[in-house]
Amino acid sequence: MKLKQVAKEYYSSHDYKNLRDETKAHYLYCLTNSLATSVDNVVIGEVDVTKMSTKQAKLSYDLWCDRGISTANHIMAVTRILLNYAVRMEHCNINPFATVRRRATQPRKVVWTKGDVTKLLDAAYSDFSTRNIGLIAHMAYEWCQRVGDMRLLTWDAIDFETRRVLIQQSKRNAQVELPIDDDLYDMLIQQEQDFGFQPYIAPRPTAYRGVYEPYTIYKLPLHARRLMDEAGLSKDLRLSDLRRTGVTEMVDAEVGIGQIMSVTGHANPQSVKPYLKNTYASANNALTARKKS
Repeated sequence: MKLKQVAKEYYSSHDYKNLRDETKAHYLYCLTNSLATSVDNVVIGEVDVTKMSTKQAKLSYDLWCDRGISTANHIMAVTRILLNYAVRMEHCNINPFATVRRRATQPRKVVWTKGDVTKLLDAAYSDFSTRNIGLIAHMAYEWCQRVGDMRLLTWDAIDFETRRVLIQQSKRNAQVELPIDDDLYDMLIQQEQDFGFQPYIAPRPTAYRGVYEPYTIYKLPLHARRLMDEAGLSKDLRLSDLRRTGVTEMVDAEVGIGQIMSVTGHANPQSVKPYLKNTYASANNALTARKKS
């Protein structure tokens, strides 16, 4: 059986059907890229799974790394899942991807400046077609939350009376309740008038077959990159950096770890400690405080 046939069977299996919709989309994206990979003029999806070699798996991974190590590791992880399924269904005896070592990624430390954030929001809010991307970025930055959670945020999370938002985080399943500042509140009021008839706060601005859907995890960075280029922002910046940026600003403002955790949803102080390192403002505050003591 060819690997692409195993994938087709897998998509019909309970293993796949029982996944969350977002996870299904992620797996589909990764496997589409995996199956289309050509190694020594042979497309991986066309290879008989009983004849697939560790060498083919290793060379495939090396090709994926050309797109970025993080992307390669995601594709690798899902391809392993597919081959594990093939082994369980007795389509083959071994998973050739099981022994391929993944490369380690360096943790990102990129932080936006306040000027960068202003440029993005000004560009996004100036056009209805990009306004929702701006709002996703605005919420991620203001509330120090993951972009993925903000693109899926629904109106039932907002209490306009108390000016609060209740966010259920997808990664840690933590729940945080946060205030809505004036600028974001005004933007949400306008947004509710335009998009309050459907569940998502910042969906794609045009309906597909009558349904307003959230940006996918893959399309949002692409749309955001075009917007960021138009705004003249550095290609080093990503929307996903906005959570880190907000947390770093809290550290620079000498906010305590416990208070930061109440915003970010971290359960372990160790998870916050990487944000405490190597910021000039934090070091300056520490040295200034020492002289005053």
